[in-house]
Amino acid sequence: MVRIGDYNTLKVVKEVDFGVYLDGGESGEILMPLKYVPEGTKPDDEIEVFVYSDSEDRLIATAETPFAKVNEFACLKVKAVNKFGAFLDWGILKDLLVPFREQKTDMEEGKFYVVFIYLDEKTNRLAASAKISKFLSSEIPPYNINDEVKILIESKTDIGYKAIADNKYRGLLYENEVFKDIKKGDILTAYIKKIRLDGKIDLALQKPGYEQIDAVSANILQILKDNNGFIAANDKSSPEMIKSLFKISKKSFKKAVGYLYKQRLITFYEDGIKLN
Repeated sequence: MVRIGDYNTLKVVKEVDFGVYLDGGESGEILMPLKYVPEGTKPDDEIEVFVYSDSEDRLIATAETPFAKVNEFACLKVKAVNKFGAFLDWGILKDLLVPFREQKTDMEEGKFYVVFIYLDEKTNRLAASAKISKFLSSEIPPYNINDEVKILIESKTDIGYKAIADNKYRGLLYENEVFKDIKKGDILTAYIKKIRLDGKIDLALQKPGYEQIDAVSANILQILKDNNGFIAANDKSSPEMIKSLFKISKKSFKKAVGYLYKQRLITFYEDGIKLN
């Protein structure tokens, strides 16, 4: 069965002047417009395509790559708003509708929103919803502490950043543990810091413990190299200076340079640190 809103490998049935038709099984033949057909394609070839339905509910195959597919979260820009809802640019020719009933607040043209892409079972059409909580899992996540996850930044809060982990679970990054600029829609690698009883996750952008210091140390070494082997900062520098230069806390900085010093990779001076 063809997966609408997803990638499918389908066989070419026949060629026509305006493209090719692909074997969609129970869904019938699916048109791939000529401008998307790979050069040299002929009947019986199998090609990977993304399948969606057009405004007349006909299935269409394309070689375009959407920003996200069905059952995924994404941060997308509103291209237009009309009486049916908001239409999002999701990387392919046909825009993605967010019906008014699926908007948390009235969406505005030109703004970005985090949404969930779903297939409407009644109409068999793809749509998106900004009411993302109902699409997140309420189960306890099957992670261990320090596990690596892929996160999508959802929004900024008073204490940090809401995030969606592995397209399924609610997570939080605490602002006092974030030492680089991040924004809504960013896709980042993060690590499991704590799993709460309600299933929500505390996240960190650096791996906790000694492995984090190694990563921070590597970054400090790179910054030293980029600055001709010397930085006018050391363990006596202010936390504000450390954060400005290295995007980390002073505590992490002191541990990292201590490790580098023990490895004889750097030397401390009154006015800074130097790469050996």
